[in-house]
Amino acid sequence: MQLEHEPRRAAPADQEPPPEVKLIRGDSIRPEPISWLWDGWLARGKLHVLAGAPGTGKSTIAFSLAAAITAGRKWPDGSRAPRGNVLIWSGEDDPADTIMPRLLAAGADPRNVYIVSGTEHKGESRPFDPAKDMEALRHQAVLVGDVHLLIADPIVSAVAGDSHKNTEVRRALQPLVELGASLDCAVLGISHFSKGTAGRDPTERVTGSIAFAALARIVLATAKDEGDGPRILARAKSNIGPDSDGFEYDIALTEIVADAGTIETSCIRWGMPIKGSARELLGSAEEPADEQSEDSGQDVVEWLSEVLADGAVGAKDVKAQARECGFTEKMLRRACKALGVKPKKAINQGPKAPWLWELPTDHKMPSDGQGAQDAQRERRAPWASCRSEGKVEACHSTDEVLL
Repeated sequence: MQLEHEPRRAAPADQEPPPEVKLIRGDSIRPEPISWLWDGWLARGKLHVLAGAPGTGKSTIAFSLAAAITAGRKWPDGSRAPRGNVLIWSGEDDPADTIMPRLLAAGADPRNVYIVSGTEHKGESRPFDPAKDMEALRHQAVLVGDVHLLIADPIVSAVAGDSHKNTEVRRALQPLVELGASLDCAVLGISHFSKGTAGRDPTERVTGSIAFAALARIVLATAKDEGDGPRILARAKSNIGPDSDGFEYDIALTEIVADAGTIETSCIRWGMPIKGSARELLGSAEEPADEQSEDSGQDVVEWLSEVLADGAVGAKDVKAQARECGFTEKMLRRACKALGVKPKKAINQGPKAPWLWELPTDHKMPSDGQGAQDAQRERRAPWASCRSEGKVEACHSTDEVLL
């Protein structure tokens, strides 16, 4: 049944007219693809959340990504970032002794970095208030121009009310969402994981209301290996692209030279790409350290060294064979770190080329005399039978990295 048109009633002269809902007919909308800064990871005009436990280097990761943009450097997967400006609004880190040293250590171009230092109104200065100053920030960003990324650290500071109430969080974050859309820049908010939530879906672990993860189009999560393995950055959610996989990374201390002298700071050292859901990847990193003997740890190192001895091998095959030989993912990651295994893309196969693993060029097989080597080959390590049965073979470039 078609409803009859009812004429809009005029508001009384002493009252404001009621709001008018605007409708857009579908055939007037021109479909557009997602505009990626980093394919699958950072999208223009969208809100992202980066969350994790304390000590996982969330801010340092954000500065590493920002540095890639400011100088047009490479992303962790080897693709190149588009060069542009970055805005940083941080309520926790000092620009002089923390933010800029970390950015410079990551190779940032400081001319393309703009840090929010406060707000001036009617001749008086005060701290930046996202509830009041978002339009003023948008105005400054337009003057700067070519802004690719805005970092909000922590994102909870954008919420003036109760950060555990869904309605209040959505209302408070909406200006930030609209700012990113109007500037066509990625917005990256930093947050924490709630205590005692290990093992749960990473999007449910973000501190505060579930609205933080719900509003974000992409949620990234970090974890620290309880043993001596690398840290993990995983893609926990994406409404606009792939929602799994990640990268290993470590936090290294380094030095930069400044006018005040040498300054020690931290930076991210990106490692191998890894496959799997965020829940699986973070769960593997956060589980207690393997109770393995020194001999079993050496076994997997020797096994991997032998597998890669003749050159690059497809990462997918390496992991599959390791599983057949009884080696866990964590054991294999430790062996990769011990050997300095270097991942690389197969050549001449385009952007979707699979990952291969290979030993560093200066790697040498352990040498303790021919007799000792013969005895080692005869020792019945867990991988010895796998090798003798022909289960370990070099695979070709159709394989993908799974670790």
